[in-house]
Amino acid sequence: MRAVRVHGPGDLRVDELPDPVPGDGEVVIAVEWGGICGSDLAYYRHGRSGTAELRDPMVLGHEFAGRVAALGPGVTGAEVGTPVTVHPARPVGGDPLPARLAGRTNLYPRVRYSGSAAFHPHTDGGFSRLTAVRADQLRLLPEGVGTREGALAEPLAVAMHAVNRAGGVAGRDATVNGAGPIGSLVVAALKHAGAARVTVADINDASLAIARAMGADDTRNVARGGRLPEDAELVFEASGAPAALGGVLASTARGGTLVQVGNLPGTEAPSVLGQLVTREITWIGSYRFVDEIDDALAAMAGTLDVGPVMTHTFSLDDAEAAMRTAADPASGSGKVMLRFT
Repeated sequence: MRAVRVHGPGDLRVDELPDPVPGDGEVVIAVEWGGICGSDLAYYRHGRSGTAELRDPMVLGHEFAGRVAALGPGVTGAEVGTPVTVHPARPVGGDPLPARLAGRTNLYPRVRYSGSAAFHPHTDGGFSRLTAVRADQLRLLPEGVGTREGALAEPLAVAMHAVNRAGGVAGRDATVNGAGPIGSLVVAALKHAGAARVTVADINDASLAIARAMGADDTRNVARGGRLPEDAELVFEASGAPAALGGVLASTARGGTLVQVGNLPGTEAPSVLGQLVTREITWIGSYRFVDEIDDALAAMAGTLDVGPVMTHTFSLDDAEAAMRTAADPASGSGKVMLRFT
């Protein structure tokens, strides 16, 4: 089979690998679609994502969907040909979480994630013609949700988890800083949860147009004179840019809540944080998701349309061009999709 593997910074190849054979409790998926994430770009550009450093070639991809191609021994509840996506997290070890973290499986101290170099050997992802996963990671696509849209269940789940971290949002105004794919999906998740008015700030007009298509009521280009709303009670920081934190904190109302969903770098970065104290802001981290991938699929089967986020499509053979497009702010790209069939 063919797979998209990163070998080092700037070194992306479409390699020929052996076809996977499902073991006990495993399923092989014939992958049809994959979405390029910021972590995929980080491995491609820098050979690392956060604190995870690439040591060996690794198959990228944790946003993917396809159809069941083969079942291993002991697998029930799925049939060959069933359209599926995958929950990419696999907690390592059987130690129970402390009571204060009950149910928050995303916070296990050791988690293998598809397409991650956090462990060695690395955990290969799903950017391949065929991939083997544990059967309990499967999520069957509901009627009306195709495999192209199903590949976005994972990032939509990230956005929904961030919204859940904020508590009830129904009827409340919200600000989203950063209109990349995650920021735009946060907009959709907020609207789906009943938020009233959503304002989005970014430095790229093309990204802001996507945010409007996903339901933003107001968009502001802060590189061209636009300003973040003042005294915003509820703010989602989705850019992951440390330089933006000072301005975002200053725009958050006294006693307001800031949800950090943008992945901040794993290295030291200067930032102006004084407003965190003087405004008594509640700053909440949001990391991946728990079971919100099920909520994401249900929402997509209903009224939530992720179509506007998907702006570019490339074939498996053009994977490097896809990466370059996703990494180029001038490309006007949102979510860049890889087609494997």
